[in-house]
Amino acid sequence: MRRISSFAFSVALAAASLSAQPLEAGKKQYEVRCVGCHGSDGAGGGHGPSILDIRRPRATSKEALRELIRKGIPDAGMPASPMSDAEADAIVAYLDLLKAPAIEHPVAGDAAAGERFFAGKGNCASCHMVRGRGGILGPDLSNLARERKLGQIEQALLDPGAAPAATPGSRGGGAAPSFKAVSVRLRDGRTLRGLAKYESPFDLGLQGVDGKFHSISKTRVAELTREKSLMPKVEALPEQMRNLLAYLSRLSHDRTARATLTGSAEMGEGTKFSDIARPKPGEWPTYHGHLSGNRHSPLNQIHAGNVAQLAPKWTFPISGAPRPLQVTPVVVDGMMYVTSVNEAWALDARTGRQIWHYSRPRTPGTIGDAGSGINRGVAVLGDRVFMVTDHAHVIALHRLTGQLLWEAEMADYRQHYGSTSAPLVVNDLVIAGVSGGDEGIRGFLDAYKASTGERLWRFWTIPAPGEPGSETWGGTALRHGCGATWLTGTYDPEAKLLYWPTGNPCPDYNGDERKGDNLYTNSVLALEPDTGKLRWHFQFTPHDLHDWDSAETPMLVDTVFRGRPRKLLLHGDRNGFFYVLDRLTGEFLLAEPFVKNLTWASGIGSDGRPKLLPEHEPTPQGARTCPAVAGATNWPSTAFNPATGLFYLMAEESCNIYTKNPQVWEQGKSFYGGGTRRVPGFSGGKYLRALDVQTGKIAWEIPDVGGGILASGLMTTAGGLVFYGDSNGGAFIAADAKTGRLLWNFNTGQAWKAGPMSYAIDGKQYVGMTAGSTIMVFGLP
Repeated sequence: MRRISSFAFSVALAAASLSAQPLEAGKKQYEVRCVGCHGSDGAGGGHGPSILDIRRPRATSKEALRELIRKGIPDAGMPASPMSDAEADAIVAYLDLLKAPAIEHPVAGDAAAGERFFAGKGNCASCHMVRGRGGILGPDLSNLARERKLGQIEQALLDPGAAPAATPGSRGGGAAPSFKAVSVRLRDGRTLRGLAKYESPFDLGLQGVDGKFHSISKTRVAELTREKSLMPKVEALPEQMRNLLAYLSRLSHDRTARATLTGSAEMGEGTKFSDIARPKPGEWPTYHGHLSGNRHSPLNQIHAGNVAQLAPKWTFPISGAPRPLQVTPVVVDGMMYVTSVNEAWALDARTGRQIWHYSRPRTPGTIGDAGSGINRGVAVLGDRVFMVTDHAHVIALHRLTGQLLWEAEMADYRQHYGSTSAPLVVNDLVIAGVSGGDEGIRGFLDAYKASTGERLWRFWTIPAPGEPGSETWGGTALRHGCGATWLTGTYDPEAKLLYWPTGNPCPDYNGDERKGDNLYTNSVLALEPDTGKLRWHFQFTPHDLHDWDSAETPMLVDTVFRGRPRKLLLHGDRNGFFYVLDRLTGEFLLAEPFVKNLTWASGIGSDGRPKLLPEHEPTPQGARTCPAVAGATNWPSTAFNPATGLFYLMAEESCNIYTKNPQVWEQGKSFYGGGTRRVPGFSGGKYLRALDVQTGKIAWEIPDVGGGILASGLMTTAGGLVFYGDSNGGAFIAADAKTGRLLWNFNTGQAWKAGPMSYAIDGKQYVGMTAGSTIMVFGLP
């Protein structure tokens, strides 16, 4: 039976808001009448269950509990126990103390002295983290006082490794995750020691004391020894123990608070930026796989000759996902990181088993894409994993544990800001954009210090009155001009230039109060990453009236173009044109339509500006224009294969009738200034198209691609393949990159909203994809 020392409860009684005398009396009554079945700490004894689990309480009020104690539960083996009202009330009060999280009855003592002992002589901080600082071998204690009861805290200090008394569903949150200490001797003679993050009859995931994660097949294990704990018993004088409990019983973190959490100035070991700029063989360290934005994998183990043998290796379903997930997995050091809205998972990339899970509640009151639950993934650097939240925060988690290291607020979500896409790491910076591009925000791009979360610069995509570019806004719309930065950009380490795409101006369909080009909307920005200074920009659709965000990947490619080597930026825009730019200068080189239904412009001039055709501005009655509002293409990933010289994208032949109205911006509402509707009788088509970079012409196409431009992204490989998802039947498909010939498919029965990726573990290539709300990984036999 677990026993809690009288010291713990003497300090608890002294600190309790109720008078100590009834609680002491209740304790005595409990020990006489209840301890034999329920244990001295209420967590269950030899004959009775735990009374700490309040998920399915037999009594929901103090009065009902008093009667239950008196009458018992005969059919469950609990006898009646007649007693006076005073005796019953004393037991009820004492049970409330047993059930309460420590924060409700903190220990009286010097919490500041306890914190010093925790970080110093007690050596607790070497294993445990509090508010982003400390070790990672033990659980994060930032919210300990809400997650644990006082008796449980002291038990862990005096008897590490004892079965915890915490029960899921207790007040203040669920129980902390279990940490099982093991020592493993491998057949090759090596010995590893650490915490088992997961274990099955076949595999073991070990967080080693060496600071690394080890994915171990049980066939490699010669001997596995289970240890009680890696944590030693705390040696402390009574006053030191009281002060330590005073500190621990007050540890609480309010995740809903707007205050930021600052990280440590020192980053731990892990992924270096050089490993991101030049990925290690088999890794997929960024959202696009490469800083260039080109989803081309150099792996060639899977190729046209054997792709027919491709089969599922593992799946990981994500329950409660608000819609088909849009995340692209990131893989470094054998660990895969995936997200949903306000949630992140670390998985063993070899087996698909969960290593850790981070979660926080969705934010009430968010609107737009962030409010709908979109999140596209993470960035990694050092010992950190970075992601954004629905309410426009950037957070850093520890890559091995998921512990929160820092948090920074980008903007007030109440002003319609959110964030949805994977950040981008450049050197020691974390760069993230914001959503809200149909809700009247003022768009910006932020850079944060990766170690601490300190904001280092901000680039506003909508200039303030009087700033350069404000002259391109004639009217009153500038204040809510949008220009969101919601899609992940790209980076050229040699040129030291950051490229970021921007979204549409607001109101979307009515330009009466924003006459002019409306900089820097519908553009690609070339920024100096250290300062955020604008080097050059190119605007694809000046004065956009059709909601044609340019939030499509600005892909960076080095190739021979028109007879000489060039550093190019390739971009398939929602407006229906494929662009080739010189990425060092922004020089316009080529633009060709990649759809046939394109009515708003006759072409792109030598100056890079569209040649507008009349009668395609929205009107109150409606004007028919092609492409439709979703565009000729959209945000899902594009790819370029250097072996074929082809650029691949999803394309859609579509048209809409666009209308406008005199809407003004209002809090809590979108800011479209009009709307769209289908064109009666129009039948377009959805295609995967391969474009010749030299001419912009269509080299080949695969028609009837289910889901089209708002579904699957693309990936090419050195094995001569193009991978994508087809929502017509939920098939995952591989095609020949040269010809478009279909080679393989696997029916998942899912919808597609993400892009494929590829990685290798122990020399074996895998292909990963998010199908619906399930992470799926394929490989060869």
